[in-house]
Amino acid sequence: MRFPDLYLIIRQLFIDTYKTAINLFKIMVPVSIVVKLLEYFDLIKYIGKVLSPLMQCIGLPGEMGLVWASTMITNIYGGMLTYFTLQAHHQYSTAQITIMCALMLVAHTLPVELRVAQKAGVNLLVMFLVRFVFAFLSGFILNLIYTYTGTLQENAVLSVQLIKPITDPSLMGWLLGELERYGKITVYIFALISLMKILHVTGFINLLSNSLKPILGILGISKAVIPITVIGSTLGILYGGALIIKESEEKQLPKMEVFYAMTLMGLCHSLIEDSILMMSLGAHYTGVFIFRMTFAFLMTFLIVRVTKALPKKWCDKYLVN
Repeated sequence: MRFPDLYLIIRQLFIDTYKTAINLFKIMVPVSIVVKLLEYFDLIKYIGKVLSPLMQCIGLPGEMGLVWASTMITNIYGGMLTYFTLQAHHQYSTAQITIMCALMLVAHTLPVELRVAQKAGVNLLVMFLVRFVFAFLSGFILNLIYTYTGTLQENAVLSVQLIKPITDPSLMGWLLGELERYGKITVYIFALISLMKILHVTGFINLLSNSLKPILGILGISKAVIPITVIGSTLGILYGGALIIKESEEKQLPKMEVFYAMTLMGLCHSLIEDSILMMSLGAHYTGVFIFRMTFAFLMTFLIVRVTKALPKKWCDKYLVN
């Protein structure tokens, strides 16, 4: 390859990274400020009180509503820190922690991730209902399983090695932390876009799509969005959504295929990292990994089948933008 060609390729990678990151930061920056204000004025606790009755329906004490509220409004780390406060005064079973973690894994960082889904072309309210309702349903099913089988009733064991320390809780500390996070996200986006281009050139994208087509095809996810769906499921909806936004700007992706991809990513993403975090709280791997993946596939399958039976005009009006 000649140097001018290499220069043009690298230049285009930086341009694509810049455009994708800017689109993402336009969503993240204002949302992060609103979330910080909610934390600063201690308003999240009121959402936790509203969720308290729901917690009791799935075998959890009412105070766990605060953990889920913190997770949904901030992120998984915010929920973990809230849990650490409760855990110092209460003892929970492995079953209860696994149920709580199932809620956290499906519905977290909603202000940012829902806006990303909306930017990708999915109705924001519908995606909120998908994340919230199916999170609760996953906890409800797990509670039934653990209650009737009597499994995982021993006390949960907390692994402190995986706790993310708060080095500076001040406003300046938060600002520096946000800038660091945006820097890391930019690097990840550059790496992902580079990887996607390499995989396209080498033909691995076609190989991956063809190998996963029988599985994801059953769910209704087309070949056009399979690679992005895999990235979102393994690394996170933030990155999968960012790539979908980029792809949508470059070529016309079918709206409902984007909806199905975002649905699966919404129910099951960051499979490795987030599962390990939840197990560090004392959750059992069968609930946060195996059950979560199985549940996400089944629910996506049902959503695809139901929506395909509905009129296309109705789906275009209410499910996608």
